[in-house]
Amino acid sequence: MNHNAQIIADHYAASGRGDLTGMIAPFAADIRWTEAAGFPYAGTYVGPQSVAEHVFKRIHDEWDDYTVAIDELIDGGDTVVGIGTYSGTNKFTGRSFAARVAHVWRLAGGEVVAFEQFTDTELVNRAIGDD
Repeated sequence: MNHNAQIIADHYAASGRGDLTGMIAPFAADIRWTEAAGFPYAGTYVGPQSVAEHVFKRIHDEWDDYTVAIDELIDGGDTVVGIGTYSGTNKFTGRSFAARVAHVWRLAGGEVVAFEQFTDTELVNRAIGDD
């Protein structure tokens, strides 16, 4: 596994531990993080603190047992793709979901400079009651 793929593997390991500091450690100061249109946190967030506040904190506050289980990491050098499954139970509705996901990570100089998410947003929205 090359250095960039290891950076992403380490991010996912930090996520599994609930280690927010470890998750955002490799993010460039001006990272552009894009959540899929239709996803509850849709949009592009710039900077590690914006991602932490608008994505990771909301997931923590709104979901029980939210997991990102990555079963394949595709090493494309400066582009790394993670493929796996999101799952969790919404704290407000009690509804659970599981949805396949692909993450496209772009790295430069050992830092994550961009992220883009692709997932079945309808499955997630059903769990939060937007059906």
